Amino acid sequence: MSSPERPVPPPVVPMRRPRVIPDDEVGRAEAIDVLSRGGIVAIPTDTVYGIAVSLATSDGIERLFQVKRRPPEKGIALLLGSASQADAVGIAGPDSRRLAAAFWPGPLTLVLSQAPRAALPAILTDGVPTVGVRLPDHACPRALASVLGPLPTTSANLSGAPDSVNVEMVIGQLGDRVDLILDGGQTRGAVPSTVVDCTGPSPRVLREGVLGTDRILEALGS
Repeated sequence: MSSPERPVPPPVVPMRRPRVIPDDEVGRAEAIDVLSRGGIVAIPTDTVYGIAVSLATSDGIERLFQVKRRPPEKGIALLLGSASQADAVGIAGPDSRRLAAAFWPGPLTLVLSQAPRAALPAILTDGVPTVGVRLPDHACPRALASVLGPLPTTSANLSGAPDSVNVEMVIGQLGDRVDLILDGGQTRGAVPSTVVDCTGPSPRVLREGVLGTDRILEALGS
């Protein structure tokens, strides 16, 4: 009696390599064009690589969640081109201004109450009327945000996986799910930004990253 035939497994389709160009003036101009046309771009920052979309792209933030397989209850922060852009989207108080003066540009994300005039998409923060903002200490995201406005950006990795500190890590996790990668080499850091909620009576550290809680408290004079 012959044994039943085993099903033939489907062929393994290799993940296509996305387009990678240097993070220079020409590369940033192309990234701005891709973002303006609704694309997703992976960019270097002062902490880890991120993936960004234009805030003007109607389904851009949804695509970021899909690419990362990120739960919608985890909001996405905005990278800024200048500190003044924070006032266009959030309401800054004395504590948040003190922290921004101490650590911006740098690895600190401030969670602020949304400015009423900001009209940010609800999916950015899962409907919560707050917004995370950061002025990075890296010319690339600042250049893009200076042209396009505050840039929805999240780490360039699958949700729960290690953060990407170079282009090969971005490709290994996200492959061709991004439209363009700016290669800025190895990032200076390997740890994400510290996140501080400034919407309550007193600031609260939500995530300790590059900056320890002790440095946050010291800057606040606590």
